[in-house]
Amino acid sequence: MSVLVTGGAGYIGAHIVRMLEKNGDVVVVDNFSTGDRDRIGDVDAYELDLTAPSAVAELRHILSKHRIDAVIHMAALKQVAESVQHPIRYYRENMQTLAHMLEAMQAESVPMLVFSSSAAVYGNPKNALVSEDDETTPVNPYGASKLTGEWLVRDVARASSIRAVSLRYFNVAGAGAPELADMIPANLVTLAVEALESGDVPQIFGDDYDTRDGTGVRDYVHVQDLAAAHIAAVDYLRSARESYSVFNVGTGQGASVREVLTELSAVSGMPFEPRVVGRRPGDPASVVADSHRIESSFDWSPTHSIRDMVESAWAARSCAQADSD
Repeated sequence: MSVLVTGGAGYIGAHIVRMLEKNGDVVVVDNFSTGDRDRIGDVDAYELDLTAPSAVAELRHILSKHRIDAVIHMAALKQVAESVQHPIRYYRENMQTLAHMLEAMQAESVPMLVFSSSAAVYGNPKNALVSEDDETTPVNPYGASKLTGEWLVRDVARASSIRAVSLRYFNVAGAGAPELADMIPANLVTLAVEALESGDVPQIFGDDYDTRDGTGVRDYVHVQDLAAAHIAAVDYLRSARESYSVFNVGTGQGASVREVLTELSAVSGMPFEPRVVGRRPGDPASVVADSHRIESSFDWSPTHSIRDMVESAWAARSCAQADSD
């Protein structure tokens, strides 16, 4: 089987590419604006702006040349705060890249698509345990662009021979290898690691939530488990009866901010007391994935703990930092 991964040189994409290399042929399309070519080694890679008017023709050529059987579409802008500042850019780029990919797939009769979505589509969920059937009310342009992307994938699948799934990721952390480290400080673990590396202490945004220790609770999934979920999604699509399905990708278990930072203190060997600051607007107390659907439908279940995630993230960032010095 030959699989094309858009955004395959990014943090999550590179983990998927590495797994795919063990199972068949893999091709990467990336604009390399944030992706790192060194992450993907000798994999066939094409530098391509998927928003360009010429993208469909270029994608058709790549799909045909490599006889692609399935596409994993990762390419997207994904910074929540940036999306609030630049909503037009987020809607335009995230939708154009997806629309161009789907158009090329239809033209070349590529039958399977795995779409990278996000738990951000839920916004501030009413239930602490969030299922795929819960209301989707995103509270920022990033989440809204992902939900709109899901609708586009669903409608194209219904109108064509493409079979597709959307994977709604929860909080991704960890690293499968030092060279695959997440170097962009944009979530709890990477922000906390960066703070320690710079001689500061990590922050906790609010410790007065109605949770077991007063700090926000989230579902963290190891990037290796997430990558494996994409492989399992492609396998699922080979025999799927439905044209389109949606799956949460999480562990079904929540960890609090303070619990994650306690793990970081232990694995780093750097005791610290986090700095508690005010809540961020819109942050819910607890968001944990109901993972029953994916575990009952795929040959997949998460295998990594919070300790695994934090330990691998700290080790990988430390190695990457040492190599850059």
